[in-house]
Amino acid sequence: MSSTAPETTPSGRIPGTRRPRPRPPAAPAPRVTAWRDRARRLLRALHRAAPALAAYLAVRLTGLLVIAEWAHRRHHGVWPILATQWDSNWYLGIADHGYTHELGTAHNTNNLAFFPLYPVLVKAVAVLTPGSRASTAVGIAVVASLVAAWGVFAVGERLHGRRTGILLTTLWGAFPVGLVQWMGYTESLFTVFAAWSLYAVLTGRWLWAASLAVLAGLTRPTGVAVAAAVCVTALLALRHRPFRPRALAAVFLAPLGWCAYLVWVGLRLGRWDGYFAVQRLWHNQLDGGVRTLELTRHLLARDATPQLFLVMVTLVLGGAVVLFALSVLDRQPLVLLVFTGVLLAIVLGSGGVYFPRARFLLPAFPLLLPLAAHLARASVRHRALFLTAAVLGSAYCGAYMILVWPSAP
Repeated sequence: MSSTAPETTPSGRIPGTRRPRPRPPAAPAPRVTAWRDRARRLLRALHRAAPALAAYLAVRLTGLLVIAEWAHRRHHGVWPILATQWDSNWYLGIADHGYTHELGTAHNTNNLAFFPLYPVLVKAVAVLTPGSRASTAVGIAVVASLVAAWGVFAVGERLHGRRTGILLTTLWGAFPVGLVQWMGYTESLFTVFAAWSLYAVLTGRWLWAASLAVLAGLTRPTGVAVAAAVCVTALLALRHRPFRPRALAAVFLAPLGWCAYLVWVGLRLGRWDGYFAVQRLWHNQLDGGVRTLELTRHLLARDATPQLFLVMVTLVLGGAVVLFALSVLDRQPLVLLVFTGVLLAIVLGSGGVYFPRARFLLPAFPLLLPLAAHLARASVRHRALFLTAAVLGSAYCGAYMILVWPSAP
């Protein structure tokens, strides 16, 4: 019995059979495609923000070089001041030893006045990075300042175009006390959450806005300004379109971070007004601006030789009021006006210490929008002269603040 092999064509196919069709490549999963699209959009957005981030870095590096040269001439070390002095020391103490369990009676000594997210982040990141917790704290502040600068640019570009966004970021970096952005403080981290929360509201992302407001509320007492901005804007949106579940959810979610810390402090101290009792020990209760007016009048009218740093603080406060009025006249979006208005009311209405108030306004970057928009329309020469003066003035103020003035920033 014999068998013969089947005849085949030159291509190796058996006659009478069909050529197998090649299978198309498997399509990527929808979730993978979505992540790729998000990554591409993120890279495009980063590319658009690159000039603003470069300008911001140039401003802050200029300030750091001035401080380094000044410190060298005075035989001071810059690093200990940036990493461990004043409020930085409080945050490092919380990261090392946690919060106190008692209210006490001594003024300006209770660490429950400082909100928890930054020291918790310092403690967590320090486990994964080399160096001390002090270096980790400064590193977090520097990285956060870049993310914050990106958010500042995003808001400016959204409202007035790319040029205004770049100028707004540059002006924020050249704030008179902009050095604090690269110190072991919470201002940079807080500005990250504030800027991107405001941007999320402007673009209709209510849950993102509320989530970032929660984080802002865990970072600084003024996180209530972010929560108020999100809530008021969401309520107005619900008034026009009642069936918006995400906007409704944002109203309830946004204040949770700030409220949660106040409740936790009350439980820790065993009294419902625990956090406000702590603030009274720091003389930070609100008095409607009476103390601010008294200090300003004494500084400008009665003090024969006012301290230069306090004069700068007063000018910043006065300039902030003028810029807020211009923001209202420019009809800025409501979310920006509520944020800066509440923040300004807290800073001006506090009966606490006077010298850090310029620093407290550092996250209020929308106040600089009228100035940035005006510079965008100005000639190149005038724009260059103004920005040069702002950058050099910021560098001088930062160096004077930490190397000459005898108190804290």
